[in-house]
Amino acid sequence: MKKANDLFGRMNERYDRMSKSHKAISNYIYEHYDQAVFMTAAKLGETLGISESTVVRFASGIGYEGYPEFQKALEECVKGKLNNVQKIDAKYGRSSQSEILTSVLNADIEKLQDTIENLDPAAFESAVTTILSAETIYIMGLRSNEPLAAFLHFYLNMIRGNVVLLNTTSVSETFEQMIRISNKDCFIGISFPRYSMRTLKAMEFANDRNAKVIAITDTIHSPMNLYSSCNLLARSDMVSIVDSLVAPLSVINALVVALCLKCPHEVKRNLETLEETWNNYQVYLNDEINFIDDEPMLNYSLRKED
Repeated sequence: MKKANDLFGRMNERYDRMSKSHKAISNYIYEHYDQAVFMTAAKLGETLGISESTVVRFASGIGYEGYPEFQKALEECVKGKLNNVQKIDAKYGRSSQSEILTSVLNADIEKLQDTIENLDPAAFESAVTTILSAETIYIMGLRSNEPLAAFLHFYLNMIRGNVVLLNTTSVSETFEQMIRISNKDCFIGISFPRYSMRTLKAMEFANDRNAKVIAITDTIHSPMNLYSSCNLLARSDMVSIVDSLVAPLSVINALVVALCLKCPHEVKRNLETLEETWNNYQVYLNDEINFIDDEPMLNYSLRKED
């Protein structure tokens, strides 16, 4: 029998084969597990507008003997989250500020090292090739993942055109913004626990339209991998009150550098145009721009010599 904390793994494995009602239950558990843990099968069914028996069948369908066993597994998941906070208090409660700083930075270094050892080079190369060849790039990352998506969007816009950042809070508006996505395009979904079902639905839609789908997520068990053909995995565990995004940002940064090195002349041309525009409209005061030349990230001034 699988461990209780493998509940989300069970849902991930079976999600693609679930009925519409069972997917609705799974989606709700992902987004509101801290509320669902207190619900009976009848209450959960009432909340979702489905029958109690459907909820019970869902529990059985993902490998539990019944709803009580499923609910117990859900309780273990919630306890695990609470225990993380308690462990943080026990670990850092009496530490000095400098000790906390050192401990958190060392934890981030560990995550970077783990990411280096486990990231698939072939997947990384595939992602670079896919992004360069796609007609339009769609990027989506919600909640704490929004800064990652915005960072990638900002730099992809400097490298190439037709880059769309999906940042609406409405599922229907997300589909409206993606309505023209096709097999010539690429979708990049960024999500780390707690996973975003809105991002997952967008990835499913992109996959259904035969677009190339890239997932930037934490593990092979992430539901983001269900609809992606290329998975870039970066470790992101609880190290303080918030999740660490250092490793994911480094992977995205590596993507940007690799893309720049693939098309240095286009990047140079785009940056020269930007520099001219900024100077003409006095956006910045004598700021210099660094861009890719014969070697990575040379400090190359675009301003003319006096």
